[in-house]
Amino acid sequence: MGVIGWREWAQLPALCTDAIKAKVDTGARTSALHAFRLETSVRDGEPWVSFEIHPHQRSTEGAVRVETAVAGWRSVKSSNGEIQRRPVVRTPLSLGGRTWSIDITLTNRDAMGFRMLVGRAAIRRKFVVDVGRSYIGAQPQPTQDG
Repeated sequence: MGVIGWREWAQLPALCTDAIKAKVDTGARTSALHAFRLETSVRDGEPWVSFEIHPHQRSTEGAVRVETAVAGWRSVKSSNGEIQRRPVVRTPLSLGGRTWSIDITLTNRDAMGFRMLVGRAAIRRKFVVDVGRSYIGAQPQPTQDG
């Protein structure tokens, strides 16, 4: 089992070429990604979602438009206690030198300090979190085909 810090560089290579500063939150079951200008649609009878990713913390520069299939919908209780129904997408995550598929909910995290939150379901049986450390893994390099 690997070790990661409470914040790490993460990459979603199927969605975006840039690395994203992510907060690792073992108190949150579900992972979440800041999705801006989110729109849902139907293609060939299946739900799809279109949205922008702002990969750089506290910046709207470098926005990336993404379209992907919706894997499902999940009701999530936010940090302020409000329950939101969010689209879920399944996508590869690169973190701590490993890559695997996770479910991630899409929501507006504009008011939050991190564009991405990695919940405990994503890292279960893969990593132990050292809460006193940050950025243990190297920053991932941009992919050629994100």
